[in-house]
Amino acid sequence: MSRRLLTLVAALVPAVLLLVLATSATVPLVSMGPGPTYDTFGETRVVKEDGVTESVPVIEVTGHEADELTGALRMTTVAVRDKLTLADAARFWLDPDQVVLPRDQVFPPDVTRDEMRESNAADMVGSENNAEAAAYRYLGIPMTPRVEDVDPSGPAEGTLRAGDFITSIGGVPVADTTEVVDQVGAHRPGEKVDVALVRDGEETTTTVTLASSGPEGDPHKGRLGIIVGDAPSDGTDVQITVAPDVGGPSAGLVLAIAVVDVLKPGEQTGGRDVAGTGTIRPDGTVGPIGGIRHKIRAAADEGATEFLVPAANCAEALQDPPGGITLIKVENLTGALEALEEVASGGEPPTCG
Repeated sequence: MSRRLLTLVAALVPAVLLLVLATSATVPLVSMGPGPTYDTFGETRVVKEDGVTESVPVIEVTGHEADELTGALRMTTVAVRDKLTLADAARFWLDPDQVVLPRDQVFPPDVTRDEMRESNAADMVGSENNAEAAAYRYLGIPMTPRVEDVDPSGPAEGTLRAGDFITSIGGVPVADTTEVVDQVGAHRPGEKVDVALVRDGEETTTTVTLASSGPEGDPHKGRLGIIVGDAPSDGTDVQITVAPDVGGPSAGLVLAIAVVDVLKPGEQTGGRDVAGTGTIRPDGTVGPIGGIRHKIRAAADEGATEFLVPAANCAEALQDPPGGITLIKVENLTGALEALEEVASGGEPPTCG
C-alpha cells in the first residue's frame, strides 16, 4: 500500500468513527418545540378494553342539550424529543423553533418515566375537573363535590368509591371541591374523620383515618387520597376525553371554554379558529404555563387566528411571535369569554401587546 493511500486511510478512519458516533450515540440533551394541537370541538381516538380503537367526542354531554358548534378551539402542546444523537442536537439547535436543553432540566434524574407519566396523567385529570367546575360556576349551574378516583394505596380505599357525592366532612357541610379540600386540610394526619355522602341515591356516612400529605404537601394537613370534582346537581354530565399521550395541567382554560360553549347557546368563539393554553382553578382563575412560544407557533401553523395567553405569560409570548395571530391576554374564564365575544363582534379584545 502506498504512503499516499495510507495517509488517506489514516485521515478517513477518525472521520468515519466521528460520523458513526454523531449519528448513533445519544447525548444527555432534549429538544423542545411546537407540538400537535387538538380541537376540543372534534373527536379523539381511544383504545377500548377489548383493544378496539374508536373515535369519541372530546367533550360529550348527557342530561343537557349540547349546542352545535363550528370553527375550532385548540388545545396546544409542546413536543419533547429525547434520546438525541449529537447530529440531532445540532440540527435542532440550528432550528429557530426548537430549544435544546440538558436532559435533567426536563426529566429529573430522581423521577422515573413511569412516575412522570403518572404525574402528568393525574395533572390532566385535575385540569379536567377544574375546567368543568369553572364552567359550571360561570354558567350558574349548582354543583355537588363528587369522588372521581380513589388512590388504591390511600386511606379512603375500601370506604369511598368513584361516583360518591360528598355532602360533609367532619360534620361540616361542603358545597364544592374547594370546601372538601379545605375541610380535609383542617384535620391532622391520623385523625378519624366522618365523611357523609350519597351513594346510588342513598345517604350514608363512613369514617376515614387521614394520612399525611407527604413530603410535597403540608405535613400538618390530613389527606383522604381521592380525586374530587364538582358535578352538576341538575343531572348534567360532561365527559372529557383527550388524547392518551397528552398530560399536565395546561389545557384547563381551553377545556373550560369548550364546556361553556357546548352547554351555552351561541358560539363563544364566533365560529373562528381559536387556540390557547393556561391552567385554571375551580373559581375560574387562569394561571401560567411553560412552553408558551412553542404553543403559539403550533397554533399559528394550524391556522389559528387568536391565541388565549395567560397574563403572566404575556412577556414571553411577545418574544418574536408569528404573524397573523392575535395574542389575547387572559386572567380568568370570564375575561376570556368576554374577549372572545369582542372578537366575534368585531371589537378589540385585551391583548399582550
